[in-house]
Amino acid sequence: MDGAGDGVELFRFADRFQSVAVVVRCEDPRVVSGEAFYDAAIVLESDFVRGRVRLVLSMADLDEWERCLGELEADKEIEWPARDRTAWLDVIPDDPLEVTVHDTPSSGVEVCVPVDIAQDWLEENRRRLGHLRKALSVPGHPARDGDHRARQKPAD
Repeated sequence: MDGAGDGVELFRFADRFQSVAVVVRCEDPRVVSGEAFYDAAIVLESDFVRGRVRLVLSMADLDEWERCLGELEADKEIEWPARDRTAWLDVIPDDPLEVTVHDTPSSGVEVCVPVDIAQDWLEENRRRLGHLRKALSVPGHPARDGDHRARQKPAD
């Protein structure tokens, strides 16, 4: 799922049996009031349930995810992204890590998945965040270099 056709993973919590990831499509953002919003999906896979729920993310959401990684490192529970406009999740840093995916804006379904994460999960997810930011900063792409506003393409 890390390929350009499917999108770029923002993060993944996984063990041998189940995983929860967010995959972001880097092409064709919707621009609202000058801010670019990218199509994305929370992808949940386990032996019991498989699901994919759509969400939209902005560069500000990526900044918030970076803050959330710091909170998880400090063993604090997080909720991300803001749940007023899209599906969201909460993560409880326990043993095992507990991830609950909420699709309350649409279906009302919530699914909780315990994940026995690897020891290097934090570094790996920070690497994924950096990789996504780099993908979004490609020249000619609407969102560049941490700029939270979409840029207009010059007229030919």
